[in-house]
Amino acid sequence: MARFDVFAARGMSRRTVLGAGGLAAASALLPAGALAQQSPRSGGRLIVAADSEPRNLNPAIVASNGVFFVSSKVVEPLAEADFGTPDGLAPRLALSWTGSADGRSATFTLRPNVTWHDGKPFTSADVAFSAMEVWKKLQNLGRVVFADLESVDTPDPLTAVFRFAKPTPFQLIRNALPALTAVLPKHLYEGTDINANKANAAPVGTGPFRWGESRPGEYTRLVRNPSYWSAGQPYLDEIVYRVLPDRAAASGALEAGEIQLAAFSMVPLADLARIAKVPGLDVITRGYEALTYQLVVEVNHRKPELADVRVRRAISHAIDRDFVARTIFVGFAATSSGPVPRNDPQFYDAAAQVPAFDPARANALLDEAGFKRGANGMRFKLRLLPAPFFNETRQFGAYLRQALAAVGIEADLVNNDSAAHTKAVYTDRAFDLAVGSPVYRGDPAISTTILVQGGLPPGVPFSNQGGYQSATMDALIAKAATTIDEAQRTALYREFQQLVVTDLPLINVAEWGFTSVASNKLRNVTSNPRWAVSNWADVWLAP
Repeated sequence: MARFDVFAARGMSRRTVLGAGGLAAASALLPAGALAQQSPRSGGRLIVAADSEPRNLNPAIVASNGVFFVSSKVVEPLAEADFGTPDGLAPRLALSWTGSADGRSATFTLRPNVTWHDGKPFTSADVAFSAMEVWKKLQNLGRVVFADLESVDTPDPLTAVFRFAKPTPFQLIRNALPALTAVLPKHLYEGTDINANKANAAPVGTGPFRWGESRPGEYTRLVRNPSYWSAGQPYLDEIVYRVLPDRAAASGALEAGEIQLAAFSMVPLADLARIAKVPGLDVITRGYEALTYQLVVEVNHRKPELADVRVRRAISHAIDRDFVARTIFVGFAATSSGPVPRNDPQFYDAAAQVPAFDPARANALLDEAGFKRGANGMRFKLRLLPAPFFNETRQFGAYLRQALAAVGIEADLVNNDSAAHTKAVYTDRAFDLAVGSPVYRGDPAISTTILVQGGLPPGVPFSNQGGYQSATMDALIAKAATTIDEAQRTALYREFQQLVVTDLPLINVAEWGFTSVASNKLRNVTSNPRWAVSNWADVWLAP
């Protein structure tokens, strides 16, 4: 599992956890009292801000952070991301995992004495059912990783052997374990319409917390699982997700002591300098290292002007990435050099660099492509659709409109809500440029290749709906997907990065993690690189 630096604002006066050089490096930035932590204290209610209420809370079907934020406390994966282990993974429902040399099988030894929340025993049959019937058939990203999964053998209740029809890189399987292997109870799902099963809204799992109740528009409550497999955990009695769709309200609720945690940058970045000075609150950037978001300009290659790579290069040259990171993200982002984040040491290629900010070069390329300025100073017009998912993507859309105008490209800004934006870009393909925010999940095969891969049918969200077609690109993606040798596979993905920054099927701009604002009584807020979407079994509240 890749690890990388987190982006911190300058001048924070309270706790701001920086970097991914290990827990020791981070601890140097903690207040002195945190270095000598007390023993964990059992009990207490953690109230968390939530800005949405996913209807489907089944993480085996919907691998998204909005779902994981709640469901990861209830439904567990085979393994979780970890700061300190050689492969970046910590056991959950699996204790160990090995892959065959030919890439045709992967064997998981499962944790004994685990029960579902309804008291039934967890066994390899649950893993086999989840893999074959859910991850492979229904899950958005699992369809890629487990596309060639042929069967899952269960020689005993604690062994699951995955068998693949074609060589499947174990490196990919291993990297996918935290996000893509949430295990469901076979006895509740077998023989049902899995997508319509009532347990999707009130999940049953093996995790440290059980489903409690939900009141739409108000809250979701999880309660302590007294039969959890990790003795003595969880420490909290309950977790309450309070619905606060207005992000500004999260700041007020924190200051009033009504909630103890606002994760996923629920507090607007512009407010952090002020909130960091509030007694009793900490601003924290660690705990998101495996959840990098990427700011990209999506390109509709069906537009004649955009089909010319010189125009795409000109657009890249028109973007001042330093300004974007410094001003729009107020320092909580890094400039992007290509499709793999620079903070992923496993795959990142430093030699792959997008065309840098150079308006003079942008103008020259547009002239060379035959798009001269008209009497009004403009060359041609585009429709620009910024994703509405974050304030920053909307703000970047406004900035990009100005940046394009500076080189003679007129952009009509079209702002939609989330549903309309998704339909316009990924189903109707009714855009010229769009601002996107895909998530990098530690491996290009489940993160970035789908953004540039050809032949995808309409309606596949967060994918290449711009119509980019390259036989070279598609062949490279296909080869990397079946290359077993890890060094060779890594080399192929570095070649992939070079091709992306040369041909520019899309344009990478920035990459960022999130921030949490938490009560300073909350402990173990950053214990793994996917902390916000992990199980919180070790989280506790100091008196």
